[in-house]
Amino acid sequence: MGMTITQKILADHTGKKYVEPGELILADVDMVLGNDITAPVAIKEFYKSGCKKVFDRKKIALVPDHFAPNKDIKSAQQCKTVRDFAREQGIENYFEVGKMGIEHALLPEKGMVVPGDLVIGADSHTCTYGALGAFSTGVGSSDMAAAMMMGKIWFKVPETIKFIFNGKLNPWVTGKDLILYTIGQIGVDGALYKAMEFSGEAITSLSMDERFSITNMAVEAGAKSGIIAPDQKTIKYVEERSNKPYNIYESDDDAEYSEIFEFDCSQIEPQVALPHLPENTVGISSIDHILIDQVVIGSCTNGRIEDMRAAAKILKNQKVHPYVRLIIIPATQEVYLQCIKEGIIEIFIEAGAVVSTPTCGPCLGGYMGILAEGEKALATTNRNFVGRMGHPKSEVYLSNPAVAAASAVMGRIASPEEVIKNAV
Repeated sequence: MGMTITQKILADHTGKKYVEPGELILADVDMVLGNDITAPVAIKEFYKSGCKKVFDRKKIALVPDHFAPNKDIKSAQQCKTVRDFAREQGIENYFEVGKMGIEHALLPEKGMVVPGDLVIGADSHTCTYGALGAFSTGVGSSDMAAAMMMGKIWFKVPETIKFIFNGKLNPWVTGKDLILYTIGQIGVDGALYKAMEFSGEAITSLSMDERFSITNMAVEAGAKSGIIAPDQKTIKYVEERSNKPYNIYESDDDAEYSEIFEFDCSQIEPQVALPHLPENTVGISSIDHILIDQVVIGSCTNGRIEDMRAAAKILKNQKVHPYVRLIIIPATQEVYLQCIKEGIIEIFIEAGAVVSTPTCGPCLGGYMGILAEGEKALATTNRNFVGRMGHPKSEVYLSNPAVAAASAVMGRIASPEEVIKNAV
């Protein structure tokens, strides 16, 4: 019996020739990630164990991004705990304010994850790195602590669901729309503790930025991980950023999948997830005059340079609706700087948007965009749970950056076509 790409990576990190779904394994890790919310808990457990030194100071990344720059005294203490630990342990991959970015955009950008890696992070969206052909998954803070001590972690080998996207994408349809559509089809528990493997003509046509959006949201279907087999685009992206050795894995032709789904992309239009779950997706043409109070463009899902360019394309020579607050957050300092070089920040500010330093901020209802009771927001983030961005009686809708930008202009959830048509 052949193996999937996920089985192959896990087998190699366990020293076995073959692993099967359901098997319990103890695997070596290539990178352990924590942020300012999860790392302090892991650090506390690290010290409680009596451990004195991390297993490898080069294979741990600490990124204060959720409440940083510090929003209050409590968050300042959290960040200080991470900072002090990084200094004491000599952690090479510690990213302070001014150098940091949103963790799941920052690590690939810095070349810290490459194809074939096994990455764990005390953050559910660690599954993002599957776009590089790595096995990556979110874990709890106690697992992070154990991995920092030993460089190993227990896994149950997941089954894999294969998703094949056929055909070419319609205008304004992006990777974000493909994953929203997928979650709409299978539900938020449709891939529970399984690996989601994405393939097909439409996937290979996507840029790396769009692929990151897809694997980032695999967890929103309950998945253990999301993964896309590396191709020349992947290799080019990695070799421009990293000198780490990497391994290319592909699923065998006779690999066994728990399910296989095929989608016709000609039938997929830009998607919007209605409150209060990412599975509540509908095509933009089905949206009926939903007024909004706020738009957020950014996050580990859609804060990369192509997302900024898509928003700028819509917002150029436009004005944000007077009743809407538009908050734009480039995911990293590099993305922010590129936006400045390309004149994108100027477009945003002239349109009436607020542009922030990189931070998770409003995505998790942290700060910089909290919703009041009864308010509605459209966001390019990954979750729209009850109270996710503020008051329990507020509402969050999800979309791609072009739809979000168009909606900021129109004052209601709208298609980019409407803004483009009105501009002619």
